[in-house]
Amino acid sequence: MKKFLAAALTIAALTVTGAAFAQMAPAKTGDSSKGKVLTDAKGMTLYTFDKDAGGKSACNGPCAGNWPPLMASADAKPATGYTIVARDDGSKQWAYKGKPLYTWKNDKKPGDITGDGFANGAWHVAQP
Repeated sequence: MKKFLAAALTIAALTVTGAAFAQMAPAKTGDSSKGKVLTDAKGMTLYTFDKDAGGKSACNGPCAGNWPPLMASADAKPATGYTIVARDDGSKQWAYKGKPLYTWKNDKKPGDITGDGFANGAWHVAQP
């Protein structure tokens, strides 16, 4: 009985420890007129950019002012389906399936997708 109790306590401790290290996804799923889209914590639509390649953001400087990157904290750890890419300035940005994620400054409320197709079709809503 003591061995069983010790084993059960060990398993419980490992489960709690593992849960403490589990990462929450940096994005949520929301609804838009184009169906399900990835959103930030505020429910704003996330986008991907065709010019991003090799897990690197091509949207810096003024571009990032219009398309704010979905930033990751310095100590963020990847979550299932998500990675972290280094930006030109050394900061970190979330990516989904290898594509860096951004919001669009002209979206005013959750569900807006005014950036989809922008710049001759280079910007796309990020879909789960």
